[in-house]
Amino acid sequence: MSICIIYDCLYPHTVGGAERWYRNLALRLADEGHDVTYLTMRQWDKQTPPDLPGVRVIAAAPRMHLYAAAGRRRIWPPVAFGLGVLRHLARHGSRYDIVHTASFPYFPLLAAGLLRRRGRYRLLVDWHEVWSREYWNEYLGPLGAIGFSVQSLCMHLHQEAFCFSRLHARRLRGRGGAGRVTVLRGQYEADPNTVVHPAEPDGGKSTIVFAGRHIPEKRVTAIVPAFLHARETFPELRCLIFGDGPDRAELLAQIDSNGLSDVTESPGFVAQEQVEDALQSALCLLLPSRREGYGLIVVEALARGTPVVVVDGLDNAAVELVMPGVNGFVAEAVSPEALAEAILRVQTGGAALRESTAAWYARNARMLSLECSLETVANIYAH
Repeated sequence: MSICIIYDCLYPHTVGGAERWYRNLALRLADEGHDVTYLTMRQWDKQTPPDLPGVRVIAAAPRMHLYAAAGRRRIWPPVAFGLGVLRHLARHGSRYDIVHTASFPYFPLLAAGLLRRRGRYRLLVDWHEVWSREYWNEYLGPLGAIGFSVQSLCMHLHQEAFCFSRLHARRLRGRGGAGRVTVLRGQYEADPNTVVHPAEPDGGKSTIVFAGRHIPEKRVTAIVPAFLHARETFPELRCLIFGDGPDRAELLAQIDSNGLSDVTESPGFVAQEQVEDALQSALCLLLPSRREGYGLIVVEALARGTPVVVVDGLDNAAVELVMPGVNGFVAEAVSPEALAEAILRVQTGGAALRESTAAWYARNARMLSLECSLETVANIYAH
């Protein structure tokens, strides 16, 4: 089959769960002998084109900054990319059997939907998230109604849909999303048959770890107040915060003003191997996000027998991965008291909780594996 994958980012030029998903999908399809085109925005130097063996990478739009200073998506890059996708599919759409795109940031999906009949391709769409009307209004203010309307329009295009959580699958089905909706639970790149042996937390130095972009939705600035509160009961606690973004300056100011530089590290973005090593020996992963479409970092921690603390919320699909008391805890709120209580419950759980976490992952490893999701997608392509 001839397949076109559409996403405006490409791993490792930008880093994230969706970027890794589309790169792996493209490589898997190419390995199976399909003719694969990856349509994206240019994020690389012209002298050093991206390396995806067997995959044709085409830049449908020039390099542009995707995010504003506040960490939110800028409007013009998606528009430019959508126009680039429209031009490409108008010229070449008829050569594809399948066009597979992310729903967000919508303009490329609108282009693919507009030309679907002309190109006579099947349209498959990944709905990583489906935002509520309330969240749109909070995100864009007076323009939130427009964003919600565009999202609704995209839902009603003729398509076959994938979601990565039950939360967003329910929203898509409940709002009249057209076509079949399949839930894919696996994005983790590891052998599901690997036996997990949980490590002792950090050689006696109990460390909470965060890894992610420092944007308002991740609520990274909630970590230091919770850390301070937990240290009142457990003074041996340490903190390691990976990532970067617009909230990083406030985070560093919190660390400095509270005199925590000797027990808190925030090295920015680091190699994936360094994050994995930290998770292996961490007391827990702390992810105070209010909004997650999946929560790949949660699976990466659980795969090492490391418990996880997340926060309950209407837009947080990561809570689906946590069974309280079995592989971590779900804090009722993002307050210092609620987060600290969950962290201390992990500390009290000790080795028994780590063993329980490892056992939970072993039972669910196949479902959570990238291979399982890729197999599901490939089977749907074939039928």
